[in-house]
Formats: sequence, structure tokens, C-alpha cells
Amino acid sequence: MLLSLKGFSENDFTVFGGVFGNKQESAFKNLEVALHSSSSSLAVPAMEWTDSSVILTLLQEKLGVSPLLVDADTLSQLSINTSVSNLLLINLPYCTGLHKSCKEVLQNNDEIMGKVLNIMKAKDVPYTAIYTGLQPSRVISETSVPNQSVGRSLLQAPTPTPAPVTPPIIYNQSGPCIMLWAKNLNVSLPGNSSWIDLAADRPSLAGSMCNETDSLLVLTYTSGLVLRFAMSNRRYPVSARHWFTLDTVELQVDGRTASFSGTRGIYSPAEYSFHCQSVSSFQDALLVPGSGQNVSQWRLNFVDFQIQGFGLTNGTNFSYASDCAGFFTAGIWMGLLTSLLMLLIFVYGLHMIMQLNTMDRFDDPKGPSISVPQSE
Repeated sequence: MLLSLKGFSENDFTVFGGVFGNKQESAFKNLEVALHSSSSSLAVPAMEWTDSSVILTLLQEKLGVSPLLVDADTLSQLSINTSVSNLLLINLPYCTGLHKSCKEVLQNNDEIMGKVLNIMKAKDVPYTAIYTGLQPSRVISETSVPNQSVGRSLLQAPTPTPAPVTPPIIYNQSGPCIMLWAKNLNVSLPGNSSWIDLAADRPSLAGSMCNETDSLLVLTYTSGLVLRFAMSNRRYPVSARHWFTLDTVELQVDGRTASFSGTRGIYSPAEYSFHCQSVSSFQDALLVPGSGQNVSQWRLNFVDFQIQGFGLTNGTNFSYASDCAGFFTAGIWMGLLTSLLMLLIFVYGLHMIMQLNTMDRFDDPKGPSISVPQSE
């Protein structure tokens, strides 16, 4: 007689068997009674997780009979021929945790088992009962010993794999002359509030050009979006040097074009590159919408943006970067002004302390009193 569950482990006896003295909560009361009253009992742990049909197949081969699927109700009405071997198969409910807890399911199984054993005793039929699970109820993953170091080792978190860095966009015209890199090139189009990141795509550079005074970088993407970066290199007499400016950034899609000016905040010496952590058209905008255009719904946001359109003497590497963040930021100014105010208070207090003078004459109570004429 084979009583089988879909999933069962030896650990379930420890968890639900009341092994710590609280036998009243045990889920295996009838099983314990059967083991104590039996002439012989054996508990064999499974050393290998095999296919679920192996146990039943093995019993069929050894007994030479086919299994008969029964339950507690049909078993009481079944006539068993004791002159031949019989293989009775009883499938017990499995713990899924959806409607009942595992302990309640095992308690119901134990009641079914007790009912079956009582029926077999009432029929006075000798039997051998096997209570097993077709697979473990819980699986503990193990690592093979040869893959582990034998000696002691320092425990530490595994080093995370760094994300691949996208190479910069380089336009060559008898050598590199325009370079652009950004962690994110986010654009938002009218009628669509979501952002489109173009940094991961490799665009076509057809239409780009560069010379000593003007550079144009055209990025044409497979989605139909086109970005144009127009730069100029001019000499300014006040600083007596050449400066390059990002004059315009154009975004074109489906025949519509939005233009943004960057001359106010995107500039650097001609031999340097320009870098800024955030270049956007809507918050602390460095890209200003062109006059006469309704581009309020067109938005650009370039993260960790760096561009160079002139003076690429380092080959495929950017030159020294002129950053958009000024040296005296709002936080630095606040700290300087606060420190200066505290210093002034300290100096004023020190000056007032130094102006204190002690008396040079004191009244002696034992001597003649000091008289001060009223005329004075």
C-alpha cells in the first residue's frame, strides 16, 4: 500500500510534528501511533531526486501486479484477495498554500491515513504501508565542493559588473573634427509626454561638415528623428582669443522642426571642449527656444553632455573641458557670506573687549574718604 504526496520532506516532521514537546499540535498523530504499534518500521531519506514514477514502477516490477487507485471510502467496500499480492495506491492532497495551510493539509492526510489503517485492521489483511513524497517539498541548493576554496577566505560582496560605456560620436573629415558624447540624449515630442533616449542608438552622420570657422553635426536616427548641432568659431578682441559657441540645436521629425539657441550659455575657448552635467530647454535652460516659434511642447534634456567642434588635436580624445558650472556657485556664495558675517561679529566683539579700562583709583574704607568738589 503506497500513500504518496506530491511533495514531502523529512524536515516536515520537525516543522509540523511537535518534536519540541508540544505533541498536541502534531500533524502526524495517527502516523506516530502506527509506528509505535507496528512490529517493524523503517525511515529512509531520499538521497537523490528521481522521477515521480520511479517508486511506483519499482513496486510494480517487484510485485508483478498493476496498481489500483483507491481512497478511504472505496477501500472499505473493496474485497482484497490475500492469496496474491496487491498494490494499492492512495494519493493524498498536496500543500499549495492557496486555501489551507500546510499544517492543515498534513493533518487531513494523517486523518485519512488513520482511517485507511483502521480499515485494513478491520479486514484483518496483512499489509506493508509506504508513506512518501514523490518529490521534496523544499529544495536546498548546493554548490559542488570542487568549486569551493578549501581554506579560509575574506567574505565580500561580489564586484558589480560595470555598465558598458557608449563610445563618443566622432565625425571625420580628413581626421577627427567633431566629437560629441552624452550619457542620455533625451527628447520629448508634442503629444507625447514620455522621453525618448537617443544615446544608445548609433546614428548616421550624413550631412555633417566642419572647417576652421563653422561646424555642423547632423545625427539621423532610424526612428526618423534628426538632431543638428551648429557651432561657430570666432575671435573676440576683448579676450584676445578664439571662442567656439553652440549656436543652434535643431530637432526635426515628420517634417516639423524646432530650433533652440545655445549661444548664451554653451561656449568655451576654441581649443577646449564644452561639458555640462545637464543641458536642457526647460529647467535652468541653456537651450533657449528660437524667437517666433511655438516649441513649448518640444523638450530637450542632455545628461553629462560634452561636445567639441574645433581644435581636436588629441585624436579621438576630448581636449580639456570648460565646464558650465561656475566656480562661485550659490552654495559657495552662501558659505562665504555666512563666514564673513561671523568674522565681522567676532572682530566687533574682540574690539569692544579691548576697549574695556579698569579703574586706577579705589576708595579705602579705613582712610579718608575721597571728596569730589561740586564745582568740578
